[in-house]
Amino acid sequence: MALKIGITGGIGSGKTTVCHIFETLGIPIYYADDRAKALMVTDKKLVESIISLFGKEAYLPDDSLNRQHIAQIAFHNPLILRELNNIVHPSVFRDGEQWHKDQKGVPYTLKEAALLFESGSHSALDKIITVYAPKELRIERVMVRNGLSREEIESRMAKQLPDEEKKERADFVIYNDGRQLLLPQVLAIHKVLTT
Repeated sequence: MALKIGITGGIGSGKTTVCHIFETLGIPIYYADDRAKALMVTDKKLVESIISLFGKEAYLPDDSLNRQHIAQIAFHNPLILRELNNIVHPSVFRDGEQWHKDQKGVPYTLKEAALLFESGSHSALDKIITVYAPKELRIERVMVRNGLSREEIESRMAKQLPDEEKKERADFVIYNDGRQLLLPQVLAIHKVLTT
């Protein structure tokens, strides 16, 4: 059976860019955050739980997720954010396990998740890759990409495990600091995972 590899990193670290390189090598990627957003509108039990937590305003008239409403409440209330994670993470975990079982003929799969350690899902994986970039570079990238303010980005960073701890707990670290090329680092990890 294929190995289950996790890939994580703080907001703006470049996880998605690194995942695209792995995809060109034929490695299937499970994007946990994207799947969570999909499940939050398709999984009936999850939808009911979200409505009970955030009210009917959690969904727009077209039944899509009202992300702005949820983010506004969740990112300013640690208890609500924890409760949201407690209802979403198990659903994503089950979905990811089924997805992994469905992948055939590959040496390993990658599960990309910003909150891999925080959610506890790292414990079901064989190895962990952390993508690391310096804080200021990450802030710069997210400001350009998402149009968020420095304060909003730092608030989100504060809710994630510190980079140093992610690096210590990882089996592999990819440095996306603008000084080291990503491709040789990805190829070196790919070689280890396929031999």
